[in-house]
Amino acid sequence: MAQATTISGRLFPYWKWNARLAEFSTQYATNQPFPHIHLPEFLDSGIAQAISDEFPVAGTDAWTQYKHHNENKLGMAKRELFPPQIRAVADELNSPEFVAWLSTLTGIPGLISDPSLEGGGLHQSGQGGFLNVHTDFSMHHYQKNWRRRVNVIVYLNPAWQDQWGGAIEFWEKSMQRCAAKYSPLLNHAVIFTTDERSLHGFPDPLRCPEGVARKSLAFYYYTVEEHAKASSHSTDYFARPGDTWKEKLLIWTDKKAVDLYSRAKARLGFSDEFASRILGFLSRKK
Repeated sequence: MAQATTISGRLFPYWKWNARLAEFSTQYATNQPFPHIHLPEFLDSGIAQAISDEFPVAGTDAWTQYKHHNENKLGMAKRELFPPQIRAVADELNSPEFVAWLSTLTGIPGLISDPSLEGGGLHQSGQGGFLNVHTDFSMHHYQKNWRRRVNVIVYLNPAWQDQWGGAIEFWEKSMQRCAAKYSPLLNHAVIFTTDERSLHGFPDPLRCPEGVARKSLAFYYYTVEEHAKASSHSTDYFARPGDTWKEKLLIWTDKKAVDLYSRAKARLGFSDEFASRILGFLSRKK
């Protein structure tokens, strides 16, 4: 922690982004199909390369597997498992200074960060990985009056090639077309409001070579709302116009299962890591 405190002024270049913050705030509010912004060179280039280089490899018990019909990816949310430079950057992007900057950018007052990184943290997907188009869960699973408002995703993929896929897609609410997409390039960030309009994902299976992964850091920000629980919902997946009826049925069935799981998770207090270990144990027993 002493090292993080010493270098915290360099971990996010406030001086660079503050110079054009009013301009970026206007762009954020007016971008379609929902408020968002794409920021290349988000961090200092040396820091971005360093955290990309130390990104943990897949294949260890530290990773939680999210694998069902609507997604195939790995996640790691426990800060204590992060390598030191990634941990320092995570602390910076959860700091009061960054959250205040984010509130100004998005026009959403009262944002708070989530030290537990519920659902966020480190993500990676290898060959065949995907995430179907969806809107995010609206309420924190363990903080009952925290409404999810903003996502910040920082990509860490040097030499990523367009033919591998993996661009994040932002879809119109009608699900008639993808209105914007951004490749997951090293040190590129997307920041977006997350609500019932915010349909996003990378639904086509990745075509990257074996041993290459689509890597990112994900941070979610909330506001505290006294009566928000009444309108809560789980992650909601959507079919695309070209999907077959069979695929649409599978997407719908799976999202209902995800909803049941999310409600049980919030009620009983178990973690995704716990569920992943149980599923892994059962699969090894077969």
